[in-house]
Amino acid sequence: MCIMSLPAVIIYSDGSCSPNPGPGGWGAVIIPEKGRKRELSGKVGQTTNNRMELQAALEALRSLPCKSRVELYTDSKYVQNGITSWIQTWRKSGWVTTADRPVKNRDLWEALDQELEQHQVQWVWVKGHADNRHNIRADELAVAARGRKVLPLLDESAIHIFMGITWRQKSGVGSWSAVLRYRKYLKIIGDTVSDSSANRIHIQSATEALRTLKRRLPVHLYTSSGYLQEGATSWLAGWIQNGWLTREGKKVSNSREWQVLSDVLAETDVTFHVIEKAMPPCHSQGAKEIAVEWVQEFRKEYSDEAEDSVREIIP
Repeated sequence: MCIMSLPAVIIYSDGSCSPNPGPGGWGAVIIPEKGRKRELSGKVGQTTNNRMELQAALEALRSLPCKSRVELYTDSKYVQNGITSWIQTWRKSGWVTTADRPVKNRDLWEALDQELEQHQVQWVWVKGHADNRHNIRADELAVAARGRKVLPLLDESAIHIFMGITWRQKSGVGSWSAVLRYRKYLKIIGDTVSDSSANRIHIQSATEALRTLKRRLPVHLYTSSGYLQEGATSWLAGWIQNGWLTREGKKVSNSREWQVLSDVLAETDVTFHVIEKAMPPCHSQGAKEIAVEWVQEFRKEYSDEAEDSVREIIP
C-alpha cells in the first residue's frame, strides 16, 4: 500500500508526574484528517515522568482504528531520541545500554516499538509549555489525570501575567521580571531591587505588573510564591479589617507593600495561580531567567563602578 494513501493523523502526546517519581498522568490529542478530534488521558499511581511520556504516545497510537500515516508531536527529547536514534542499538544489544546496563522502561519501549510496525510515524519535537495550543491541551489532560489543578493557559478572554524573581540575600540585591501575554501579544517588564526580601519583591513585582495594564480585562497571574497567593486571596481582607495587624496583634510584615497591592486589586479582576517550580509554564521559566540575567548584570555593573572608584584613588 502506498504510504500517501494511508489516512493521515496528527497526534500531540504529553506526560506529567509530580513529584518525580510519584503520581502520574498522560494525555493525548488526536486530530484525524477526516473526522472529529479526540482526547485521551489516563492515570498511574506511582511512576516517572519519562514513563508517562512514553505511555501517552503508546496509548495514542493504540487508539487508532487502522494503519495510519502519523505525525506525532512530543515535547520529550527522551521519547524522540529514543525512538529515532537509540532504539535500534538497544534492540541489537538485547536491550542493554552502551554502559552495559538494562534499558530503563524497557516494557514501554518494546510495546511502542511493536506498535510502530502498524503505522508510518514521523516524530516531531515541540517545545513544551509554550504557545502550541494542542501541546498545551495534551499537558492539561495529563495534569488533570494525575489530579493537579489545570492552569487556564488557553483562556483568550484574559490577560496572563507570568512572574519571575530572584533575590541574593548575601549581596542584598534582587530583580524581577514579568511576561505579559494577551492572545498573541507579549510584553516584558522588570526591574532590579536592593535592600528588600524575596517576599517583598513578590508583592512589589505583582503590583507593578498589574499597574501597567491599560485594559480592564480579567487577569491570570502565575507566581511561584504561595505567600503572595495566600496573602492576596485569603489574608488581605482580614488584615484590612484588623487595621493591618495579625491575629496575634503584631504588625503585618510588608504591610506598606500589601496596602499598595490591595488598592490595585480593588480595580482589577485577578486570579492568582501558584505554579509548580519543577514544571513551570514556558513564560514563567522565561521570566525567571530574565530576572536572573538582570541581577547578574546589575552586580557586574556595580562591581565595575566600584573598581573604577578604587582606581581613581590609588596613586
